[in-house]
Amino acid sequence: MTLPLMLFFVAVLVPVFFSRVRSVPAWLALQALALGWNGVAQHPGISLHAVAALAEVLIVRAALVPLLLRRAILARAEPNLDLMPSNLFSWATAITLIVLAFEFAAPSMSDQQAITLGVVGATVVVALLLLATNAAPPAQLIALLFLENALALFESLFPEPWPLPVHAALSSIYLLTVGVGAWLIARNEDPAVQAEEPHEPH
Repeated sequence: MTLPLMLFFVAVLVPVFFSRVRSVPAWLALQALALGWNGVAQHPGISLHAVAALAEVLIVRAALVPLLLRRAILARAEPNLDLMPSNLFSWATAITLIVLAFEFAAPSMSDQQAITLGVVGATVVVALLLLATNAAPPAQLIALLFLENALALFESLFPEPWPLPVHAALSSIYLLTVGVGAWLIARNEDPAVQAEEPHEPH
């Protein structure tokens, strides 16, 4: 496994297993840096496309999105809970899914593309497991952003990168996702808190 893929994989696994919600924006930024590093390694050379793609990763995914997400999480004023429930069942399920994702690429495990496919698959199954096990709005948005980063990593499997208009569209979707999600996270209150609030008599 190459260093950028290893860095990306660590930035996916550590927050899911060991981190709390408020620390995830930093891990998303680390995922983005790994994406940029992997893109430069996969497509060496200076070109307009390479510079634009790297700028999009660094500005949007590594800086702007983690900042917006962190501000939205802090605005909720909730306890800093685990990203995924810390119990044996969740951990065993996650580990099993990750192993299966890499087994999917096992026939040519020595191939760089197979390793990349394994990392992409592991990221996708972890994000889906997070969607299924944590109903909190911040965790749901974080899982979607993990899926978006997995899609960006999947691009490196192609012999030629996507055209710039496709990059611009994906970047816009990424920003729209975090923008709408952050707005919803910041304004929505915990339903349990709302249920406990006394209603004003008419």
